[in-house]
Amino acid sequence: MKKFLLALSLILILAASAPALVSAQVLSVRDQATVVNQLLVERFDALLPGMMEQTGIDMWVVVSREYNEDPVLKTMLPAEWLNARRRTVLVFHRDAKTGKVERLAVARYNVGKSITAAWDMKKFPNQWDALVDIIKQRNPAKIALNTSTHFGHADGVDHTDYTELLAALPAELKRRVVSAEPLAVRWLETRTAREMQLYPQLVNATHKIIEEGFSERVITPGITTTDDVVWWFRQKIRDLGYDTWFHPSVEIQRAGKGLADAEVILAGDLLHVDIGITYLRLNTDIQQHAYVLKPGETAAPAELVKALASANRLQDILTSHFQQGRSGNQVLAESLKQAKAEGITPTIYTHPIGYHGHAAGPAIGMWDMQGGVPGSGDDQLRLNTAYSIELNAATTIPGWKEPVRIMLEEDAFFDASGVRYINGRQKSLFLLPRPAPSIE
Repeated sequence: MKKFLLALSLILILAASAPALVSAQVLSVRDQATVVNQLLVERFDALLPGMMEQTGIDMWVVVSREYNEDPVLKTMLPAEWLNARRRTVLVFHRDAKTGKVERLAVARYNVGKSITAAWDMKKFPNQWDALVDIIKQRNPAKIALNTSTHFGHADGVDHTDYTELLAALPAELKRRVVSAEPLAVRWLETRTAREMQLYPQLVNATHKIIEEGFSERVITPGITTTDDVVWWFRQKIRDLGYDTWFHPSVEIQRAGKGLADAEVILAGDLLHVDIGITYLRLNTDIQQHAYVLKPGETAAPAELVKALASANRLQDILTSHFQQGRSGNQVLAESLKQAKAEGITPTIYTHPIGYHGHAAGPAIGMWDMQGGVPGSGDDQLRLNTAYSIELNAATTIPGWKEPVRIMLEEDAFFDASGVRYINGRQKSLFLLPRPAPSIE
């Protein structure tokens, strides 16, 4: 017993004296499921009826088979359903008189508490026959299926299901089949008020992970490699109880010719990270920079500070052109025009974010499409949507063999009041090691 108490005392002493770790209050898996299901009910009740009215779609049929899930269907399943079951068919029918949306599942079971099973297997042993009967009874003007040329998120009905469904429909109903793209995109891109209560916590957690990763707790110049830091980020995200939707990246920009081992982090390096986390079905996507101080330095070189300010200005220019009803390509063109007029060398590749990291909605440039993005770039900006404000500004600095690119990405929300960063943005470089305020 004495040995146990001694060990416990030692652990407490070490914990008290250790540097503060990234703080995060991650819900238990059970509590996460509760929140996810509450959010889903709210979306079905508050968002879907209006979206169906806006798009003129009175019936939406979402079809998916187990392990080949439609991206939209994945966002509609209750938290307890990790996949579709066999073939899962969801039917949403809006009554034009009442404005209410009936939610049915042509399936063996209710799909959570929000979607009612409506397959009488004794009367209709064939699932398609049951679906056709539901459609006939409601006689919709349009039958929307998830097909889309420009948005993979809205193109989720697979070839077999599409072929079999159309074969089952009578000719009169088959003529009413349309693409659900506008409805699917709105469903995926629109954020609720409660989701926007949660989103700042996700972005804040991402910022804190970067802050810790770009510190002496993780990086020892001359020893630590970029790959070491990449895997630290990956492990940290998992250890905190989050997931990630892409493998992080850490890159070096360096003055002079560099060394043979370009992956080892050295004093004088400008570091860049790109990471994102997934939590409660929402995603973040953040890019920030750190500078590794040289011996005798107490601040980053003035040229790098100025380069960051230029990239911040590019952010301001871009967000100032957000306007409901403008296309992504219009916002891109106006932003690039103004930035160049102000002497900035810009590249803009901003995208919606939410249920997916690279989410549905208007694309505002791609790194290799600065003249506009056909299709998705023609889509219009709508309110209550979230974006990753992703871009870079290039600055020529003497001694650096290539222009220094300040590559920033911060998550923001667009509503009637304009664009606001969900949890702020980077306006000064992280310094490594951190200057101690009591040491001169």
